[in-house]
Amino acid sequence: MTELSPAAQAVLTAVTCKQYDVPPEGLPAFAEEMAPLIAAALRAAADQVVHNRVCRMELRLIADELEGADA
Repeated sequence: MTELSPAAQAVLTAVTCKQYDVPPEGLPAFAEEMAPLIAAALRAAADQVVHNRVCRMELRLIADELEGADA
């Protein structure tokens, strides 16, 4: 996985630590598998819950980053 911004890294770390009590570096295959799923959840939250345009954009940028998309 490419190097992530601090925000994207924090999201990915939160998931791997919650699930396995290990940072993403300790489970790289799991992290790569989960990243697109996390991205989908962030986009859903951005579209359905967040009413602030800037916050929506930030969540979508993190989602793009987790998917490896060029933002």
